[in-house]
Amino acid sequence: MRYEASWNSIRKHELPQWFRDAKFGIYAHWGIYSVPGCGPNGTWYPYNMYRPGTPQYEHHCRTYGPPTKFGYKDFIPMFTAERFDADEWAGIFKDAGAVFSGPVAEHHDGFSMWDSSVNEWNCARMGPKRDVTGELAQAIRAQGMRFMVALHHAENWWFFNHNDSYDTTDPRFAGLYGEPHDVNRSLDELPHDWTRLTRPSRAFLDQWFAKVREVIDGYRPDLMWFDVGIGHIQEHYKREFLSSYYNAAVEWDTEVVVTYKHHDLVPGSGLVDLELGRFNEMTYNEWITDTTVDSGEGWCYLHDNTYKDATEVLHYLIDNVSKNGHLLLNVDPRPDGTIPEPSQHILREMGSWLRLNGEAIYGTTPWMAYGEGPTLMQTSGGFTESEKLAYTASDFRFTVNGDVLYAIALAWPAREAVIRTVWEKLYPDEIVRITMPGVDGELRWTLDDSARALKIETPKRPPCEHAYVFRIERRRPFEGRSR
Repeated sequence: MRYEASWNSIRKHELPQWFRDAKFGIYAHWGIYSVPGCGPNGTWYPYNMYRPGTPQYEHHCRTYGPPTKFGYKDFIPMFTAERFDADEWAGIFKDAGAVFSGPVAEHHDGFSMWDSSVNEWNCARMGPKRDVTGELAQAIRAQGMRFMVALHHAENWWFFNHNDSYDTTDPRFAGLYGEPHDVNRSLDELPHDWTRLTRPSRAFLDQWFAKVREVIDGYRPDLMWFDVGIGHIQEHYKREFLSSYYNAAVEWDTEVVVTYKHHDLVPGSGLVDLELGRFNEMTYNEWITDTTVDSGEGWCYLHDNTYKDATEVLHYLIDNVSKNGHLLLNVDPRPDGTIPEPSQHILREMGSWLRLNGEAIYGTTPWMAYGEGPTLMQTSGGFTESEKLAYTASDFRFTVNGDVLYAIALAWPAREAVIRTVWEKLYPDEIVRITMPGVDGELRWTLDDSARALKIETPKRPPCEHAYVFRIERRRPFEGRSR
């Protein structure tokens, strides 16, 4: 079909089956901001380094001198990426179990991580002097994964402090810092309703669109992820982008995904993304979380980064999938292009678990209930990671594929797993057998009417770490019977 630049037409686009089956992807925040490696939220270093009173401003003055003398652009020669190996990254992401992966192609800082003809401030001309996005596109696809890009550049128009004493107001650097504007307040002072900010100019909107089209035409991404800045982009630019991207996918004979936050796009025109959060109930429509391997204060390489536990990240994935969601996980490469060992450890643990238990994740759908147990989320939506949960052996999440129901225990149920929802939903003669990936033979089980629960005798030793999959095979009541 041919898409027109109208919401009625764009909403006819459907979420691809490849994505519905994928569940898990990995991307990387890697750019000039990785050089100073100073948090909190290291990707916002260029925002804060020009604002006195912030930790990054103080760090910058101590380490590099005042920003009146050493500006953000002066980090570019230090961003050499001398050990960057796209094939190595792709192999790490593939081994972690990712089905789609890719780079942040441009963050708020205006530096394009691709070989750009519309933005001279790019990694092919400066810094690494390599087409990072192009190398990753080739390497990721060679591993059989889908290729994605993340674009934050809609925020560039207000991101830098355009104080006259800084290089941010020098016209020679406007391609990086954006055109001067009147938003020089701190982030805390910005209004909650960001639409009240001064709107971007026509020139900025044209540049935003040109960058998006250049990425589409040059790299044919399977998924495009957008940050909240597209809420500032004038509606017709968004409609033109979406229709042109969806039409390009038709020409390429493939299917693509666009993510967005809040209500920055019209419902049904793309996939809703939650940053650092998830829903506390199963949802009617699919969604995705973007979170990071670090504690949430980094989002890129920091010299003193702290990291999530691998169990927490895996529980994130399992919980999302049970509630009709997906997971996009960020990693934090160093300026030289290597991925820190703590990040790689989390990815190895993810991959090890998914190689054994992936049938309970990939290609599944939610069941009639997302789960059960005493440990419940009290919050819902984005930025809810501060609510840390300690799951028990009574906490389960459910997924299903065909006639196989997967009950995933989020802690090891020694001796016996007790699952009440299965007793409520299944008929007594419906269960054929129960097994566990990594365990030989069938498990003993009973539907205990007095306890109103399915009880499964568990092996003496768990077959893996982090979470434990019970594979419940069911028979169809209509088999062998004329309908």
